[in-house]
Amino acid sequence: MLFIGIDLGTSAVKLLLTDETGRILNIVDREYPLSFPEPGWSEQEPEDWWNAVKDGIPALLQDADPSQVAGIGTAGQMHGLVVLDDDDQVIRPAILWNDGRTQKQTEMLNTEIGKDVLSERTGNIAFAGFTAPKLLWMKENEPENFAKIRRIMLPKDYVNHKLTGACATDYSDASGMLLLDVKNRRWSTEMLEICSVTEEQLPELHESSDPIGRLTPEAAEALGLSEDVVVCAGAGDNAAAAVGCGAVGDGRCNISLGTSGTVFITSDEFKVDAKNALHAFDHADGGYHLMGCILSAASCNKWWMDEILKTGDYAGEQTGIGPEDLGKNDVYFLPYLMGERSPHNDPAARGAFIGLRMDTKREEMTQAVLEGVAFAIRDCLEIAKEQGIEVTESTLCGGGAKSPLWRQILADVLDIDLLIPRTEQGPGYGGAMLAAVACGVYPDVSSCAKAFVSTKETVTPDSETARLYDERYRQWHALYPALRAAREQTEE
Repeated sequence: MLFIGIDLGTSAVKLLLTDETGRILNIVDREYPLSFPEPGWSEQEPEDWWNAVKDGIPALLQDADPSQVAGIGTAGQMHGLVVLDDDDQVIRPAILWNDGRTQKQTEMLNTEIGKDVLSERTGNIAFAGFTAPKLLWMKENEPENFAKIRRIMLPKDYVNHKLTGACATDYSDASGMLLLDVKNRRWSTEMLEICSVTEEQLPELHESSDPIGRLTPEAAEALGLSEDVVVCAGAGDNAAAAVGCGAVGDGRCNISLGTSGTVFITSDEFKVDAKNALHAFDHADGGYHLMGCILSAASCNKWWMDEILKTGDYAGEQTGIGPEDLGKNDVYFLPYLMGERSPHNDPAARGAFIGLRMDTKREEMTQAVLEGVAFAIRDCLEIAKEQGIEVTESTLCGGGAKSPLWRQILADVLDIDLLIPRTEQGPGYGGAMLAAVACGVYPDVSSCAKAFVSTKETVTPDSETARLYDERYRQWHALYPALRAAREQTEE
């Protein structure tokens, strides 16, 4: 049997083909455009996702026997609002996870409804990227479009809808909508009323490895596959990445350095961060997790390289930074290029370089970007530590994890061991694993992870560098509150 994992990212879809032992046979990706129609807005056309999938899967299978494909599992960027009308046509471009237009609606939910009430109903408070504030924004600013809504979906669910015709989602992805009672795995009737939507408009809820249907004749023909191919519910990208890295079961941690950055801590029991700085979500393995999310991680380095330095030589720009430089840089970078979620929940936050001098070198600024993201990841782990959760090691995935320098900086800043999985294709690999479970090759996600996932390298922190970074982190941590206070003074 063969399985396809679909990683529906922000800038591209990555398609992955595995056999039933977890051996990766091929990887294909297809890019699609990202639109910023207003400052702080972020949108995409859902049809672009489906076109990329239709174009990519035949290429993925060019050296394989398509008749051997048994299942498809999709991982997707979370929180995006996809709305369809009575004819199953997309009403407006999808509003994405990193869109900051809902500051007003988010503030209303957190103040008028109240954080305590939201946390009791959903396990979380409102963040600008969540789906519920987007619905409220649409109701207020696009009432004609809002009135047309027949179906509400998340990005990966739209792709699954095109594959199967089903309107379904999984608990891990639905957790980020602020519409789900996460603890009890059901839609919150109170939140639906607040957002003026009905349960009939929402997708059917499933565990991530549940089959939701088989390929429609149209999809099978477009992809060159059999109509017998099983499609599972799939998972939000972070939950799928955790599965793909083996972070399943109780007490595991996975850190992702993708477009955004996440700290993903698994638990068999439902837990809520007392400060609501971390998200309390369902996991794709049937359990739960706490997650800290920084909105800009590897995207910070991409911005610095592409837009500022105007170079594609990412590795070359890091060659001048040696072990002797780590923990000693007095240039700091705040990675809030799209505002920030965890732990600040501040859509108006902005990035900044601090500590520049006339003799500041290019390498020091590059190093500061990598360190700033690592410090922001540590912010999330510090919140977990305040809740009595001690993380001593973590798996690491995402595009940023390909950099040996960045891996070492992160290990030193966090002062924990980082386990690098043999395959770096976290979300897509997790999607393929969920498909294997859906097809009955493995009885559950845990047993599939044991069969599929192994570690190829462990990055250990240097004790002296970790001590130096501890001091640097304290200085860096004081910068955001100071800059926020200055910003708020100018806004008065």
